[in-house]
Amino acid sequence: MAADSKDTAVTDENTETAVDAAPEAPAAKSSTPGKKLSAEALISAFETAQQKDDLPEIYVGDTVRVGVRISEGNKERVQPYEGVVISKRHGGLNQTITVRRIFQGIGVERVFMLHSPQVASIKVERRGKVRRAKLFYLRERVGKATRVKQRFDR
Repeated sequence: MAADSKDTAVTDENTETAVDAAPEAPAAKSSTPGKKLSAEALISAFETAQQKDDLPEIYVGDTVRVGVRISEGNKERVQPYEGVVISKRHGGLNQTITVRRIFQGIGVERVFMLHSPQVASIKVERRGKVRRAKLFYLRERVGKATRVKQRFDR
């Protein structure tokens, strides 16, 4: 018995094994409240783990091509959706962009969550030069009036 307690003391000092650490871990967390993570810290850690790292800098007015994952039956494919970013909302994990395009003469807008698994890729085709944070005025415009000037400095 004495040899066993001496062996566990040595393993505790150097490296804890899974067998030794399991019974002591809950007791250690409950006795020291400083080490226990708060709910806010857990949520923020989870959100940072879920965020994508390879997103380009997207601004309002940019023309983007968003690759959307579509599952049909047991097959999955990526369908491109190209249009002008007319708004950006929220931040962090909940960040969204609204992309507007003209399809068969009708304006279609889609809202994409940037960090969603449904968004396979985002590529900025051209930068737009605008003076507004939201481009909702494009909804009333038709034809060539919906064009956005190109920006070359970004």
